[in-house]
Amino acid sequence: SFAAPSGQQIYEETLKRTPLFNDPKLTQYIEDLGRKVVSVSEMAGQPFTFSLLDSPDLNAFATADNFVYINRGLLNYVSNEAQLVAVIAHEVAHVTRDHVRRQTSGGVATQILSTVAGALAGSDDVYQAGMAYGNSKVRSAGRNHELEADLSGAQYMAAIGYDVDQMIAMLSIMKDKETVQKNRAKSKGAIGSTYHGIFSSHPRNDARLRAVVNSAKSLADSTHKDHGAPTFRRLTDGLIWGENFLAKENPPERYSNMTWRVRIDFPKDWTQTSGTAPVAVIGQHAEELATLSMTRLARTTQSPEEYLYNQLNVSEVFQGEAIATAGLKGFSGILKKTAQTDGQRHDTFLRVAVIYYKLHAYVFYGNVMNHDDFATVDPLFVEAISTFRPISRSEIMGQKPQRVHYIKATANTRFADLAKIFNLSKNDVEILRVINALYPSGEPSEGDIIKVFKQ
Repeated sequence: SFAAPSGQQIYEETLKRTPLFNDPKLTQYIEDLGRKVVSVSEMAGQPFTFSLLDSPDLNAFATADNFVYINRGLLNYVSNEAQLVAVIAHEVAHVTRDHVRRQTSGGVATQILSTVAGALAGSDDVYQAGMAYGNSKVRSAGRNHELEADLSGAQYMAAIGYDVDQMIAMLSIMKDKETVQKNRAKSKGAIGSTYHGIFSSHPRNDARLRAVVNSAKSLADSTHKDHGAPTFRRLTDGLIWGENFLAKENPPERYSNMTWRVRIDFPKDWTQTSGTAPVAVIGQHAEELATLSMTRLARTTQSPEEYLYNQLNVSEVFQGEAIATAGLKGFSGILKKTAQTDGQRHDTFLRVAVIYYKLHAYVFYGNVMNHDDFATVDPLFVEAISTFRPISRSEIMGQKPQRVHYIKATANTRFADLAKIFNLSKNDVEILRVINALYPSGEPSEGDIIKVFKQ
C-alpha cells in the first residue's frame, strides 16, 4: 500500500486537473470568510488554505493538512453570504472533527486521488471529507460524520453571528438540485450528483438535522449579522454558469472523439496513437513504461461491475469499486495475473475500468511493461480514467459561457417566461426554481431579487 498523500500533494494534483478560478475579489472573499470561521473553531490560529476551483459542479471538500476547496459551480446555487459560510463552516468542521485525518490515515494514494477526482466531478459517490460515500469502508461513518460537521458548522456560524437556519436553507437547495438530477438521470444511465448527499428526506423535514442546527442557536453572537445577500450578489453578478469555455485550452494529452462525443486526458507528457478496432486509442508513457487503452463496446442492461465479469470474462477483481466520473456509471479495479520470467513466478497487475455512456461501454486497460512499476503508475491510470467524460454541445460549438445575473421580479414575472426571454430550455426552468429556492413549482413575488443565467 501507499502512504496517504499530503495536503500539498493533493493540492498540486487537484490544480493539474482543475485550475483555480481567476477572480481575485471573489477568492479573497472566500478566504476572508474561511478565516472568520476558523477563528471561532477549535483550531483557531492554525493555518488553513481555502481555494476556489474553476469547476462547474456543485461541490466542496476538505483534504489533509487543512485544505478546503469550493467549486465555482457551488456558488451558482448559493443565495447569500450566510449560506456560503454554512458550506465553508461544514468543510472546516470535517477538519476540526478529525474526519479527514481518520479517513486518510489508513487510505492509499490511489483511493484518495480517485476521491479528489470524483469531488471535482461532483460525483454522488464522493465523501466530502476526502473518501467516497460509495466505498463500503466509509459508508457507515458517512451520515454520522456529516451530522457532526453540520453541528460544528452551525456552532461556528452562530459564534460569528450568522443565522444557522441558513444552513438548512442551503442544504434544501442542494437536495432540490439532487432531486432534479436524479429524475433526469433515470433514463440516461447516469448518476445524479449532489453535495451533502445523506438525507433520504428533505433537509427541512429531517428531525436529526433540525435538532443539530437548533442546538447551536444558544451560542449565537449578540451582534447578529444579516444574510449578506447584497455583498454576495455584487461579487457573483456575472459569474460563469456551467463550463468555463473561455479558460479552456485543450492539453496535448487530451484525446477527443467528436463522433462519439467523448474525451479523456492521458497523463502529462504521454503520447497517444490510434488503436486497432475495437481499441480506439492507446496512450503511452513518455519512457514507454506503461500504456492505457480505451475500447468502445456495446453495453448491456447489466451493471458495469457485472459487465466486467460477464462480458469481459474477468474471474476476479481486486480493490474493485464503483466509480462515477462525470456522473456516469462505472466500475474499476485491479486484475492480477501470474507470469513466469527466467524461471521465476511473479504476479503482474493490470488496471481495468468500465464506464457506461449512452448505448456503449467504454473499457480501459492500464498496463505496465515492468511489473515493479505498477504501484507507481497505477495512480496515473486512475486519474486519467477519471477524466473521461462526454463532450457537451456547447463545447463542440465553442459557445461563450452563460453567466449569472440578478433581476428584480415584477408582478408578472414567471420562470417559464424568463426561459423564453433568455433562450433557455424547459429543463432550465426547474433549475431556475432550484437556484431561487422555489422548487418545485414556486414563482417569484413582486420585488424579489431573483437569479437567472444567460449568455
